[in-house]
Amino acid sequence: MLNFMVSKWLLTMKPSKKSSARTPRSSSQERQASLITAAASLFAAKGFKGTTTKEIAKATRVSEALLFKYFPTKRALYAAILSEKAQYSGLREAVEEAAKKQDDERLFTLLASYRIRKGADPTLLRLLLFSALEGHEMSDMFFRQQYRVFYDLLAGYIRRRIDDGAFRPVDPLLAARAFFGVIVHHRLLHDIFGLPMHRTHEDTVTEYVSLFLGGLVRQPPTAARQELS
Repeated sequence: MLNFMVSKWLLTMKPSKKSSARTPRSSSQERQASLITAAASLFAAKGFKGTTTKEIAKATRVSEALLFKYFPTKRALYAAILSEKAQYSGLREAVEEAAKKQDDERLFTLLASYRIRKGADPTLLRLLLFSALEGHEMSDMFFRQQYRVFYDLLAGYIRRRIDDGAFRPVDPLLAARAFFGVIVHHRLLHDIFGLPMHRTHEDTVTEYVSLFLGGLVRQPPTAARQELS
């Protein structure tokens, strides 16, 4: 009887879960990620030129030799930061879809809300400012990947809407720069200088988009005459 009970108990036992050991691959990826995170924080605080590889290695508790194994130069590390943090594929697809539908409000809102949102990481903005002030070769790469692609996209959209007669005739590139200028200035005030926001992020984006589109959209002749009278 006892043997039967023990056998039954053994059959109903659940096999113990083996501790999943880290694979060398996952450990390597985690180490690279920690190096990128530490370097981004240091570059944002001290600049590209002001940060040494020794400081980056110390921040992640690894040797400089191991750091160089993953990233042979600071330039390679900087490029990895941009690749890691500048994930725009989803945004670009959404913007292009809004452009196809000629949904002006959604397109401008998408571009503004990506930068003006709760929890937005100020690291990239600090990196951009440092790279521009230091004048090192990475600043051009940063600008192309972070801003130029959307300047060109928005300028092209504004040009097409002018041709359609929906927007009044303006310089498309200057208009695109003006819109992003509003967004960047907002980020400077609140993320760099620490000015508290008096509106929610969503309300702020709505207000900026409304103000900007109000100046772009071509008004019917009757409405324009009424404003002048």
